Amino acid sequence: MRVGLESRCQVPTVLMAGLLGVCLGLARGQQTGNFDEGELHVLHVQGNIYLLAGAGANVTIQAGEQGIVLVDAGSAQLADQTLAAIRKISTRPIRYIIDTAMDADHTGGNEKLSSTGITVFGALFQGNDLDALPYAQLVAHENTYNRMSGLAGGKRSAPQAGVPMDVYPGNLKKLFFNDEGIEIIHIASAHTDGDSMVYFRRSDVLSAGDILNTTSYPVIDLANGGSVQGIIDGLNRILEITIAKQEGEGGTYVIPGHGRIFDQFEVLEYRDMVTIVRDRIEASIKKGMSLEQIRATHPTEDYDDRYGSRSGPWTTDMFVEAVYQSLVPKK
Repeated sequence: MRVGLESRCQVPTVLMAGLLGVCLGLARGQQTGNFDEGELHVLHVQGNIYLLAGAGANVTIQAGEQGIVLVDAGSAQLADQTLAAIRKISTRPIRYIIDTAMDADHTGGNEKLSSTGITVFGALFQGNDLDALPYAQLVAHENTYNRMSGLAGGKRSAPQAGVPMDVYPGNLKKLFFNDEGIEIIHIASAHTDGDSMVYFRRSDVLSAGDILNTTSYPVIDLANGGSVQGIIDGLNRILEITIAKQEGEGGTYVIPGHGRIFDQFEVLEYRDMVTIVRDRIEASIKKGMSLEQIRATHPTEDYDDRYGSRSGPWTTDMFVEAVYQSLVPKK
């Protein structure tokens, strides 16, 4: 049975009238595509995890006695408002900012927010008895660091103080913070080649970055190593991690790079949508069809009402072209 957006946007701790309005606003943001325009909303997801929406990209907040972990930092233009919203949740120092990718709407707030935090060495926080540096650690996959710093051959995309220096290679980095295991999982060649997802194990919340974008078709950044198969691989990894609540909505919640919270079933629907579009375009390529001929077949038509757009930064035509370029044999 398919359920409408408003009824499906349910988080157990926010069913009182005021925060329910925020939840409905997230649903309406998906339909109109204009939610990320500076109107900030804070939503308690579950456990230690909060969602800050409207700061550019979604910002995930883990708050506890040891301090604050952020997944993404929003845009530079909204960094002051982002910090003010975080302070309504906790006055503890920001300790880690984990970047899911290099995009400015995810990393633009790095410099400002990091400068308000601390990096602790040695023992846990015990009053003033600690060695600390006056900034939060910026964490990212090495491919994101290489692109943001310009080492990958392009132009530096962030000031030095906004470039992650706690860089991990390979596919996994683990932290334990605020009595919670945190897994930082690299997905190769998805939105970009440096994507990280962050799973908060005790809270049972996964922050997916732009591997999952519930306001549009997934953004595939070909110039920075993205691919449609990588997006599908990332969505399959989310499905491996998440667990649905028996006979109801809930279980593991997934925070996308943009848009409203999903549970496992909704991620499954999104994964199937991307897979079906990929298969249609791949079949057309095998028939020898050009990009324009494929566009004329409208391979996304049955999903356009929900995810499509004819204007803006990521249109349906751009998505179809990115899928095509991901699949067409390289000469």
